[in-house]
Amino acid sequence: MKRILSVVAIALVALTSVRATAQTQTMALPTIDQVLDKWIAALGGRDAIQKHTSRVSRGTIEMVDAPMPPGTVEVSEKAPDKALTVINLQGQLIREGADASGAWQQDPMDGVKDKTGKDLADAKRDATFNSELRMKEIFKTLTVMSQETVGGKPAYLVVGTPADGSPTRFWFAADTGLLIRTRSTRDTPQGPMDIDVFLEDYRDVDGVKTAHMIRQVTQAFTMLVKLSEIKFNVPLDDAIFRKPK
Repeated sequence: MKRILSVVAIALVALTSVRATAQTQTMALPTIDQVLDKWIAALGGRDAIQKHTSRVSRGTIEMVDAPMPPGTVEVSEKAPDKALTVINLQGQLIREGADASGAWQQDPMDGVKDKTGKDLADAKRDATFNSELRMKEIFKTLTVMSQETVGGKPAYLVVGTPADGSPTRFWFAADTGLLIRTRSTRDTPQGPMDIDVFLEDYRDVDGVKTAHMIRQVTQAFTMLVKLSEIKFNVPLDDAIFRKPK
């Protein structure tokens, strides 16, 4: 009897150990290199991404649940660090630009203003072209924090902390490897505000998968951007990114 009990006890210990190991393996997180490499591969691969040195995206922008018609948005980007966004809402233009010399914003209320401090650091980081290939340059640290659920699907949460500016949270789909959500904190006249961005409707554009629907969610509003046209390697004059006189 003691022999049988001993065998059973050993078997139970072994089974418990196997189950614990299986659980540990299930809960184990990928490394940051594995997450980034899978993301790049899901987009189309490093070679396909590097072929492109500029991009122009056009579409509509609307405020969800707001009594106003949709506006238009056009985003021009050029390697290595230039970006210009032009939003037209009922004839009111909002423009934001960035290049190596700085970043600025222009709107009907305040005219043209230089961005400074954290806003400047965040804007210049956001203007990095093909940022998926340069994440370790952009962020001082990148850490895989946990596995969470986004839109009912498992995703890996990565936190990127830059040398200057605000940390950014990234959620990568566990199955596809694509980036499906980000969260950043921006300073506003009402104080710091968390901005969640959901990237949806990925389609192949010239060899690179690109999100065609972007939902931006804050505590104050939800904004929906639907891109109808995305073109790579469009000739862009550097002058369009400079602050207006």
